[in-house]
Amino acid sequence: MVTSLAAFARHSLQMTDKIVILSTCASEEEGEKLARLLVEQRLAACVSLVPRMRSVYRWNGAIETAEECLLIVKTSRELFEPLRRVLEEAHSYELPEALALPVLAGSPSYLNWLEGSLRTE
Repeated sequence: MVTSLAAFARHSLQMTDKIVILSTCASEEEGEKLARLLVEQRLAACVSLVPRMRSVYRWNGAIETAEECLLIVKTSRELFEPLRRVLEEAHSYELPEALALPVLAGSPSYLNWLEGSLRTE
């Protein structure tokens, strides 16, 4: 019997080497700049921007609220570290968000396109 999501994934799905990275930035303009940089360097196959998102977070001991732009970055595990370095170097935030989520499965044709759009290390 499968008792957890992790057990379900192990038994039902063969995980891919692809990941989705979540990152926020201060504006849609900055998001566009970061997205183009990552795609131009072939560190990301696609970056989707979700503008005018509101975030509530703790920073320097105070609770802050900010309007941000969410970046949804499609890439591979192999490219996470170089992508993270480029993102942190180009980002306006002191502490840029870079959270990687595994892609358990996907459309074979989309995953093939994603693979072909990324650089090979």
